[in-house]
Amino acid sequence: MNTMQELWRRFEEWLRRNAPGDYSALRPGASDADISRLESGIGFPLHSELKAFLSEHNGVTPRRSSMEPGAFLLGYSLLDTEGILEWHQNLSSMADEAAEEGYEEEVVGRIAHTRWVPFAQDITGDLLFVDHRTGHCGEIGEISFGDPEYVLLWPSMAPMMADLCEAVEKSLRLPAARCRPSVHEGRMLEWVTG
Repeated sequence: MNTMQELWRRFEEWLRRNAPGDYSALRPGASDADISRLESGIGFPLHSELKAFLSEHNGVTPRRSSMEPGAFLLGYSLLDTEGILEWHQNLSSMADEAAEEGYEEEVVGRIAHTRWVPFAQDITGDLLFVDHRTGHCGEIGEISFGDPEYVLLWPSMAPMMADLCEAVEKSLRLPAARCRPSVHEGRMLEWVTG
């Protein structure tokens, strides 16, 4: 079984050869100090796969438009540790406010939770996150703020990366997200439905 880091490097190598714009958008890895600050800010240890992911690359160069590279993860851009902390605080505030105001059932564990750690964001604000709840730890979910409930995409990051590698290397449809890879203008990876 390949580790998440081995799979990430395989995916990154594919980007380097086939989507150079996306590859060049990758930022250097987060330092131990960056990761410690993030863990202090969220109040619990990060899942080991998310830590490994961040140590490879601390997000991507922020995009100013949808025509810029960097959204190679199903149309999502990787967040850096500061962006992760900011989005975690937003989700935690939503969950806490819902609990305080009596509509916890509609929000907590459906569209927000204090133990969800976002790691990627699309241009509309939707998020991919790593679940840190007991019984769900490591699961990859997707929050679309237009939907009443999050969608579970993968049981953890390693299967997510394995599926992404398989999809891009063989031009296959990605079952979890019902889309297939396509390289736009020879520089950036896009995921198209169909």
